[in-house]
Amino acid sequence: QKVRRREKKNISSGVAHVNASFNNTMITITDAQGNTIAWSSSGTKGFKGSRKSTPFAAQMAAEDAGKKAQEHGMKILDVEVCGPGSGRESALRALQSVGFQITSIRDVTPIPHNGCRPRKRRRV
Repeated sequence: QKVRRREKKNISSGVAHVNASFNNTMITITDAQGNTIAWSSSGTKGFKGSRKSTPFAAQMAAEDAGKKAQEHGMKILDVEVCGPGSGRESALRALQSVGFQITSIRDVTPIPHNGCRPRKRRRV
């Protein structure tokens, strides 16, 4: 198989999609059209099991994705946050600390108009 080298794109602004589920946090940085430029998650940063869902793991993943995106010349970000997980705010703060200029923050968590029946409650 042929190995495709990652060519350096020159894109100044893009969208950071933060998907914070209960078990993991995924950060994908795309251009305005939605083509992926960089991505990272708590799992790829070496966290396993219940540690993936921590705010610290989300922070590490966001810093990693941010640094990868900055290699392609990314400076300005719109942030779209999705999901109920614990890594939402920390991922956002980490993206700011990497040095991005964040223009807008949107919550795109899908909210049902009473769709599927939810899973049963946990009794701990």
